Amino acid sequence: MPNFPLEPESDVYKTLLESTKAIPWRIDWDTMTFTYVGPQIEALLGWTPQSWVGINDWVERMHPDDRDYVVEFCVTQSQAGVDHEADYRALTKDGGYVWIRDVVHVIRKEGKVEALVGFMFDISERKATEEHLAKLQKQLEEFSFSDGLTGIANRRMLDQVLEREWAQAQRSQKPISLILADIDYFKQYNDCYGHMKGDDCLKRVAQTLSLAANRPLDFIARMGGEEFVWVLPETDAASAREVANKCQHLIRQAQIPHERSQVSTWLTVSLGVGTIVPGQQTHALSFVEKVDELLYLAKHNGRKRAEYGQFGG
Repeated sequence: MPNFPLEPESDVYKTLLESTKAIPWRIDWDTMTFTYVGPQIEALLGWTPQSWVGINDWVERMHPDDRDYVVEFCVTQSQAGVDHEADYRALTKDGGYVWIRDVVHVIRKEGKVEALVGFMFDISERKATEEHLAKLQKQLEEFSFSDGLTGIANRRMLDQVLEREWAQAQRSQKPISLILADIDYFKQYNDCYGHMKGDDCLKRVAQTLSLAANRPLDFIARMGGEEFVWVLPETDAASAREVANKCQHLIRQAQIPHERSQVSTWLTVSLGVGTIVPGQQTHALSFVEKVDELLYLAKHNGRKRAEYGQFGG
């Protein structure tokens, strides 16, 4: 492969180019061949400058997942005579990959593309930092929507899910159901066993109730304190009753001791279960309030039970 410097052809200019960490290169547009690649390329990727003959060497030494987009983008921009840059993973001689940023300048002569000149920059460290920050951001988002104690969704996530599913139910005119669950005599549980055991109890109840899900779209969250909520999209009253019964059954099956309960020797929950096909003028908050009244009624009527209601939109 021809290996001569970029214009102007001077030893000083070549020395300057080859003393930088950036890797200079030049491609003749008509022949699609490299007329120059800086010697720094070998230290970074392992390939000698002489091994970069034509455009296919550049294409083949690119990660398959990046190849189609980057090649199409660069060719399109070059044909249009537009300077551009592209990030991609370049294949090393030993089979690894290095993140590269190619900064490209299009040389035109009499309105036609004559050559491409540019620099390759090693941006691996920058990409690693970006990926780390993205991972931290994702974790932060997950934490902001998760209850810190039980690990299930929190009130913030509940508000978003309920708003979304309520709007969907209004559009589709399909029923949506809500279950509010409250641990019976939880204050007495804390008084008897201590707050550390109380926290363990909340975790166990959250895990147990989570098992009552029938479908991936069923959603459970901790409202706060000892109260939990199920949002059941596209769920009629009969199906909501099945989920409520399953919640009660799983809690009984868990056999969590509760010496201070006035209704059982084991921990129990009271449930309010409501179903509605929401009208266009009905608000989700008013529905939640009605289901909360059902929960209060279940507690008033002896706890360890569920109260059900169907509401018009």
